[in-house]
Amino acid sequence: KGGIHYINKEQPDILTLQETKCSEKKLPPEVKVPGYHTYWLGSEKEGYAGVALYTKEKPVDIKYGIGDKSFDKEGRLITAEYEKFYLVATYVVNAGQGLKTLDRKIEWNKLFEEYLKNLDTKKPVILTGDMNVAHKEIDLKNPKTNQKSAGFTPEEREGMTSLLGQGFVDTYRHFNPDKEGAYTFWTYMNNARAKNTGWRLDYFIVSERFLPAVCDNVIREKVLGSDHCPITLFLHL
Repeated sequence: KGGIHYINKEQPDILTLQETKCSEKKLPPEVKVPGYHTYWLGSEKEGYAGVALYTKEKPVDIKYGIGDKSFDKEGRLITAEYEKFYLVATYVVNAGQGLKTLDRKIEWNKLFEEYLKNLDTKKPVILTGDMNVAHKEIDLKNPKTNQKSAGFTPEEREGMTSLLGQGFVDTYRHFNPDKEGAYTFWTYMNNARAKNTGWRLDYFIVSERFLPAVCDNVIREKVLGSDHCPITLFLHL
């Protein structure tokens, strides 16, 4: 809601969208924004997952998926190659109600980590998207009562720890290591957003050697229209 107005006002060089829930052939014409090359990857399942990329500069190359058919049919990842880096836009598997898809998420995390490590041998990587995990206790309002909730299980958190251990950096925590109350998602229930009862599920993660090009990572918590808010990465290239 209000997304096109936000794009026109913010004028990002690159914009990614997650959980688009729409195939490209069913997109309304107003989502085509002048001045942007657009790339969409939908799920074979209607109304589920999906990612998109808007970019002012045409990428050197575009790749859809992670190379695994069972995940790629869900529309989870677009990789755009630019001259100096890879941009990976993703919507990570949710562990699900009752953790019914936790095993599948663990499988995804292993494949995903290997995919990113391989890219990183060629060029630095910028990873962005809904990672569906709050990494540390500081990254959600109520850590004590969510130990067995999707997005904060030990297995999911370990998946993020493992990824960051491969030479990648969570840019928000790089700039704000101790900042509390910084969230990107609030459930629609129980007036959570007004109370700031949230989770930080959305990330910009970069190759460690790319950090000198990163100026800041800003959470746009005042931007409404979704249960998530936008996040912005500022680069000096």
